[in-house]
Amino acid sequence: MMLQQHLLFVLYSFCGIVIKEAATKNKVKGSQAQFPITQNVTVVEGSTANMTCRVDYNDNTSLQWSNPAQQTLFFGDKKALRDNRIELVRASWKELTISISDVALSDEGQYTCSLFTMPVKTSKAFLTVLGVPAKPEITGLSRPAQEGEDVTLTCTTSGSKPAADIRWFRNDKEVQAGQKEVNATGRSFTVRSSVHLKVDRKDDGAAYTCVVEHVTLGSLPHQVTEVLEVHYPPQVKIVHSVIVPQEGQYFKLECMSKGNPLPEPVMWTKDGGELPDIERMIVEGRDLIITTLNKTDNGTYRCEASNHLGTNRDEFVLYVYAKDFPGTTTDPNALTQHGPDHALIGGVVAVVVFITLCFIIVLGRYLARHKGTYLTNEAKGAEDAPDADTAIINAEGNHAHAEEKKEYYQGAARNVVHLKSENLGFANNYALRQEYVRCIM
Repeated sequence: MMLQQHLLFVLYSFCGIVIKEAATKNKVKGSQAQFPITQNVTVVEGSTANMTCRVDYNDNTSLQWSNPAQQTLFFGDKKALRDNRIELVRASWKELTISISDVALSDEGQYTCSLFTMPVKTSKAFLTVLGVPAKPEITGLSRPAQEGEDVTLTCTTSGSKPAADIRWFRNDKEVQAGQKEVNATGRSFTVRSSVHLKVDRKDDGAAYTCVVEHVTLGSLPHQVTEVLEVHYPPQVKIVHSVIVPQEGQYFKLECMSKGNPLPEPVMWTKDGGELPDIERMIVEGRDLIITTLNKTDNGTYRCEASNHLGTNRDEFVLYVYAKDFPGTTTDPNALTQHGPDHALIGGVVAVVVFITLCFIIVLGRYLARHKGTYLTNEAKGAEDAPDADTAIINAEGNHAHAEEKKEYYQGAARNVVHLKSENLGFANNYALRQEYVRCIM
């Protein structure tokens, strides 16, 4: 009997221990499940932020949201702060979700979710608000700029958080800008970027674009464009319509003038004075038209253009050829095809002259070499001879071959005269004929 009572006591004790341990484990498990869970939230300024607090197990304990200033926003489903932007989304024993619409930068901070157990358990959630940059503005552009002027274009955007990036483009090509300037304005930033340039006429009409890039803008950045207007003095060039102007032709001179402001009108003059024949010389806009050319139109024509920055001019010297002038044609494109080849003619003439000179030199050397013999033979018979032929015949030997000698020298003289007339073109020369007569007499 005693043994049975002892065994029963031991059994009750063991059951009590088991029940106590189980209760202790359940208490610990419930305590661990009653812990609020939150997450950080990032939103863009002006949008809506949802703040959620959850618990896995709750024994009818209330949840509460508080703002960074520790003001209670909602206690369970009861609104505590009078702010029309803050609304209840969901309230239960396991979740409390609220929304803040039209979020401002001032709403940024650390929010607290509290679970009112003993002790109170809390969880923190940080609300980050991104500031949207304002549309940029370009300053520093004087309208219009003058050629050679130093210009600084500055692009400014404000309200960005974090600070925005700025890029510059000239037409479609990116250009290097100066150092970016960032200034804090409350919770946001003001960003400035500048480009410096010395403008010239090539910048007239150039488009400078400032592009603002930011995480809140995604693939649609803000941008603004300014088109430069640059004033510069005129440039003038005269273009003529005919390469070889001839009498009777229609002739036009075009005055190509550029400048900003555009020089209007242009002024045409001839030889420093007014146009002499306004009936044939017609000015149409920038063109000078001569309806029918003649020799009196020869001279220097000047086109002059002006604007408020200066004056420029160009000149054209006109020479009118006769209508049938050799080597000219009324078709400028056919000039090189139908005109005489002056280079070929000049080459032929040079060759003929060279050959003629060479022949004269050779002939002169030949005559000089035989002149001494002739004079010597002539001198030998000169004392007794009445003329040159007799002297030559009597110079050497007897008179047996006198007629043959005379005929020989007369033939030689005729040959000399013939050669001279053929190669030098002097057949009709009076002096040459006289020499021939003298030789054969």
